[in-house]
Amino acid sequence: MVLTSRRLAVLRGREFRLFFLGYAVSLFGSSMASVAVAFAVLDGGGGGSGLGVVMTARILPIVLLLVLGGAAADRLGPRRVMLGSDGLRCATQTAMALLLFTGHGGVWALAALMVLWGLAEAVFMPALDALLPRLVPAGELSDANALLGIARNGVAVAGPALAGLLTAVAGPGWVLLVDAASYAVGGVALALLRLPAVTRDAADEPSLLSELRAGWSEFSSRRWQWASALQGCLFNLLVWAPFLILGPVVADDRLGGAGGWGVVMGAYGAGAVLGGLLLLGRRPSRPLRTAIAVTAGWALPSGALALGWPLPLVAVAAAGAGVTSIVCGTLFATLTQRHVPPEALGRVSAYGTLGAFAFGPVGLALAGPIADRVGAGSVLGFGAVWQLVSCALTLLVLGRREPADPAAVGAEAGEAGEAGEAPSPARA
Repeated sequence: MVLTSRRLAVLRGREFRLFFLGYAVSLFGSSMASVAVAFAVLDGGGGGSGLGVVMTARILPIVLLLVLGGAAADRLGPRRVMLGSDGLRCATQTAMALLLFTGHGGVWALAALMVLWGLAEAVFMPALDALLPRLVPAGELSDANALLGIARNGVAVAGPALAGLLTAVAGPGWVLLVDAASYAVGGVALALLRLPAVTRDAADEPSLLSELRAGWSEFSSRRWQWASALQGCLFNLLVWAPFLILGPVVADDRLGGAGGWGVVMGAYGAGAVLGGLLLLGRRPSRPLRTAIAVTAGWALPSGALALGWPLPLVAVAAAGAGVTSIVCGTLFATLTQRHVPPEALGRVSAYGTLGAFAFGPVGLALAGPIADRVGAGSVLGFGAVWQLVSCALTLLVLGRREPADPAAVGAEAGEAGEAGEAPSPARA
């Protein structure tokens, strides 16, 4: 009981507890909305091509505007940006629901609203990383990130299942109204936060281009940031995109079809939740090397499918990848929040996320055609081997040095100042 209480100590703080509850509710709504939109397009006769147009309309603004979203979070403040994002997403989902209720939910009308949804997400994502250090003490950032990861993966398991039921019973429009309400709840939670005011001198405010350059300098000057982004970029291109495309194909062939694939993805989410619970209250002594080393676990599900393992073993492999996802994500987000200046967090987070996901759509587009030529097993097997190689190469590039602890650097600087010595420069 004492151990559990210590691991959940971050929830004792009013600001994080309030934000966490609102964020979890909005996440649950979002996890339901994708299912509702998909069936709205299919029921409207849009078919697979129409669904592709609608889903691309959401993804494209995220890729194109993510960096600008990070700059907006740093310039305007993360809470203000997130409030605007929740308001826009609430309005977007309400409008989509009304289109469906009135029989005007055609592919292009839904795609136009999905563009607005993607725009709102592009500014919300980097702002979240920038907000968290303002809600919790530095020592509790890891637990806060772990809890957010648990919420994201938990709703990814339960949300789509409930959405499927509600869509079948009441129709997709009502699911989208539920999502709109969830964004309203998230916005209210943000509005109720009590945060110290941060003022900026408008006379000295740099141009947007200057801020983007400064953010890039903060990102590129840290080897561990760009090396991890490069590894993530190739992971999404060569490993994860083929897994998402070819996994259902393999499942349909020999794992029991959609039901088997649902078991695999459910195991992934369950593994992530379990990994997050195990991470609570733990502080690895070498967080950067741990975060990179565990990325080898992403090779497990692709390798299991390539080797022809039965469904139970593939599910276990997927659960292992889920553990990898939350451990790596939590540790790396915490490192970023602790070592990047608060005024640049939104931009640095955006650059890292953009670098990691920029080629994901390319992988989604190419996985099927390449598999038609060389076979799904070959593509998945190559991805598994590449992930192991990339893990080793990234560890080699980063070496054994961890990012300098800001608290320790500050203490050393103070001691040096008292002794009349020049402090050593902090190294990221």
